[in-house]
Amino acid sequence: MAARPVLLNRLLRHTHYHLRARGYATSTSSVNPTEVSHFNALASTWWDPHGSSRLLHLMNPLRHDFISSCHALKPHSSLQRDLRYLDIGCGGGIFAESAARLPSTANVTAIDPSKEVIEVARQHARRDPRLQEPGRLEYLNKAVEDLDMPRSLDGMYDVVTLFEVIEHISTPAPFLKSCLPFVKPGGWLILSTIARTWTSWVTTKVVAEDIAGLVPRGTHDWSKYINEHELKGFFAEQQGWGINGGMKAMGCIYVPGIGWRMVMGGEQWGNYFFGVRRDPEE
Repeated sequence: MAARPVLLNRLLRHTHYHLRARGYATSTSSVNPTEVSHFNALASTWWDPHGSSRLLHLMNPLRHDFISSCHALKPHSSLQRDLRYLDIGCGGGIFAESAARLPSTANVTAIDPSKEVIEVARQHARRDPRLQEPGRLEYLNKAVEDLDMPRSLDGMYDVVTLFEVIEHISTPAPFLKSCLPFVKPGGWLILSTIARTWTSWVTTKVVAEDIAGLVPRGTHDWSKYINEHELKGFFAEQQGWGINGGMKAMGCIYVPGIGWRMVMGGEQWGNYFFGVRRDPEE
């Protein structure tokens, strides 16, 4: 019985450890060498559907479903064609490749700070002749801070994605601010992450890492998880974002033997998607 208060105290110590408190960096880069090293070690198995990235492969269809649901929001819903994507923290390219194959996609630029992981992504893309079409899919071994700031709409993107990225960033507020200029007016910033709750600690740390081995140990740091209301608070402070219903969240849960499923309200306690639209120009 004595272990229970200790465990509860450990979790409760982090309840005020939110996005703004972690928002001030001493460096201009969001890259954490420890995180890069961790994912470098997983690079060789990135495209193994039964390997360390299995849950990401299974989640990928939901990523596209959530993006489509954001584009369907009124009053600015319309048929989306010739979309330009910027996939930040693309890893081995699971989402980037799938996005590049869509008939509604013009091109995809995908970036990651890990040289080893980017090389895996490039090698895998060479298997599909369509992905070798000029301008269809470009991989860059860069962090977002290393990209040239867009000077016009031509340098911006319709969709900027951060899938399973922000919970690996030590200073999320400056990182998010580095991403915002790349979204064109009327475009969407789409991310997926994990709420910082008792439930997520049990499911992602104890069950997924320690018991079931669904992901390698050390993949997640519970203290870096970000709650939905913290993201909403951050974007409420950013001028020109999220007006007229241009903000959306949806929870998702992994069901063994079935896969990932969207769960209304799940953003309050576990994995979730979050989208925010840059206000259209008048």
